Amino acid sequence: MTIYDWCRTLRTVKRLRLPGGDLEYAVLAKLWELGNASVRDIHSQIGEPASLVYTTTAKVLDRLHDKGLVSRERSGKAFSYRARIARDVVDQARARTALSRLFGSRPHAAVATLVEAVESLDPKLLDELERAVAARRRSRHGT
Repeated sequence: MTIYDWCRTLRTVKRLRLPGGDLEYAVLAKLWELGNASVRDIHSQIGEPASLVYTTTAKVLDRLHDKGLVSRERSGKAFSYRARIARDVVDQARARTALSRLFGSRPHAAVATLVEAVESLDPKLLDELERAVAARRRSRHGT
């Protein structure tokens, strides 16, 4: 996904209720990996290694369901869970939230640092960022 595509989808992710922390995100990531899973499946791969009790894993899945990030379907006596939101959409929303916190009310220094960080990752990304900024300006001005 290009930076331009990422910028275009920001409008759709503004209203998304994000995973509340690392544990919710880890559970959601495991669902993206597995496709669908029971609480027991998730607990064995996420909960047990973190020394969590089964009910904690179940509660995390309930919270993700309440937020609309996962769907669940009864399968016998248990539920089978599936992610409802694509990983890239959640990742974009998390990035937007992190950038909003980083930029705060005085964004100039943070923007300069972001440009330096992008360049240190891959100098070609600066060109992509420049194209995304130009495309954004064109779309704002209707050209």
